[in-house]
Amino acid sequence: MPTIRRLPEHLVNRIAAGEVVERPASALKELVENAIDAGSTQITVRIASGGLDMIEVTDDGCGMRPDEIALALERHATSKLPDEAIELVATLGFRGEALPSIGSVARLTIESRPHDAAEGWKRVVDHGTVAVDAPAALPPGTRIRVEDLFGKVPARRKFLRSPRSEYAVCLDVVRRLAMARPDVGFVLEHDGRRTISVQPREELAARVARLVARELAEDGVVIEAERGTARLTGVAGLPTYNRGVADHQYLFVNGRPVRDKLLVGAVRGAYSDMLARDRHAVLALFLEIPPEEVDVNVHPAKTEVRFRDPAFVRGFLVGALRHALEGAGQKSAQPPQAAAMNMWQVEPVAPAPSIGSLFAREYSAPRSDYQPSRVSETGTAWRSYEAEVMAQPAARAEAAEEASEEALRYPLGVARGQVAGTYIVAEAEDGLVIVDQHAAHERLVLEKLKAAGAEEAMNRSQALLLPEVVELEEAACDALEDKLADLARHGLILERFGPAAMLVRAVPSVLSKSDVGALVQDVADDLARNGDALLLGEKLDLVLATMACHGSVRAGRLLSVAEMNALLREMERTPRSGQCNHGRPTWVKLAHNDIEKLFGRK
Repeated sequence: MPTIRRLPEHLVNRIAAGEVVERPASALKELVENAIDAGSTQITVRIASGGLDMIEVTDDGCGMRPDEIALALERHATSKLPDEAIELVATLGFRGEALPSIGSVARLTIESRPHDAAEGWKRVVDHGTVAVDAPAALPPGTRIRVEDLFGKVPARRKFLRSPRSEYAVCLDVVRRLAMARPDVGFVLEHDGRRTISVQPREELAARVARLVARELAEDGVVIEAERGTARLTGVAGLPTYNRGVADHQYLFVNGRPVRDKLLVGAVRGAYSDMLARDRHAVLALFLEIPPEEVDVNVHPAKTEVRFRDPAFVRGFLVGALRHALEGAGQKSAQPPQAAAMNMWQVEPVAPAPSIGSLFAREYSAPRSDYQPSRVSETGTAWRSYEAEVMAQPAARAEAAEEASEEALRYPLGVARGQVAGTYIVAEAEDGLVIVDQHAAHERLVLEKLKAAGAEEAMNRSQALLLPEVVELEEAACDALEDKLADLARHGLILERFGPAAMLVRAVPSVLSKSDVGALVQDVADDLARNGDALLLGEKLDLVLATMACHGSVRAGRLLSVAEMNALLREMERTPRSGQCNHGRPTWVKLAHNDIEKLFGRK
């Protein structure tokens, strides 16, 4: 039998370092969090070669005395835990392993000076060995430099990625921490080039827009909600402002950046009927909850959390997000793109027609069954309601005055005609509005179905003639068994059928023709990912959206002016009408300035 022995101290430190320092970004995160916990108002980060060669973090925090520096380099020594109540920790870290772990796998230089001290102190630890311990000249605060990371652990260093890839991870770390603390100024320099520079005491929405995407200032909605002792703030992008990957979703719990499955699932649920499944929202959400309601000690790096009441948290997030997005009304995040504008600026390739040929067309009095015509294949101008009105000289002035008043009254203006039987062209006070009639009506029908209680009707069960047995892994069956009541409310009625199978007795009526086994497997997979039955609800949302699509005005259908205006007015009254059920815009606007540019007036 092998002999049990104690591991040498240097090996213990390297094992601990493996938990804390996975890559340069891991060390950077620990150092910046220490600077924030020290009460800093300005933090400057300098890195070289993606952090492989050098990481330096300078702050103006409280600083440390020489004896405190020495103690901070010992394992499990911390100033962030005044008592033994680790579940009530209010700082970003408290394990006391960051500095000794980094010092065991790199050359670590700590220089610090308290605000009431005449001089500072410097200690250098080179891969676990104290190399320098002497006075140092620096302003109040702390400066920590990490060099030659994993220099004496080549097996770890060769598994690191390229400097460019490591820098991208470091950038993400600083960006998230800078978002979490808008009261603190941050500067990030990489190889001498400044990539982040934000001033302290910024408003949260301004800080998020500056760090995530400047478009969020116009294409996002501010989140401010409270429920009981929980509070949610942040900025959420409009559904039409989305991405193909979820790399621009920033989630924080009590000021701590996290990557939590429950929160990600809640975001997906909130946007479920406003985004296509391959698109992702852009947002930054900050959840504040009493410390006793959340466990931050699930992961050594504290990037994962566990909630005491996950159903409450998910419901709170979904409700707050949906309420804020509904408040955006018919707002859309898709202004006309510059490239699309440039396509209009085409030089004529043939002599321009004479004035007479442009207006060589006789008009009859407007018919009661008037329908705007499509653009012809030869490119002639489409017939509009305005053209019909202009054929009546006596009524011309009165009609123009009424149209002007209408344009001032309505945000989406008044209909002037229809292009290709698909797009409504309207005149608004501040520009020209183009509406996709099918996409717009699809959203209106979906909202009406929801308001009429169609979702509840969809959740009714359809009993199976013969109950179906679905074989799953035992852990998946356990998860489903815990959620039987929730699933039954959605119309999916299950029973446990042995250790590794579920008996399906009924499914939601609108999903009665689907593959029952695949449905149950999808729900089980979603439970494993998110801890809640999100996917079933999304499937029902998808069916509801499909019903709305089939019940909406189709592209190619000619509408009367009255029908077009009725659609515009309904859009103005309906929440989320700025995007269709798949996250695409329902309307775009050409401002007067854009139109004037097209004709060279500006």
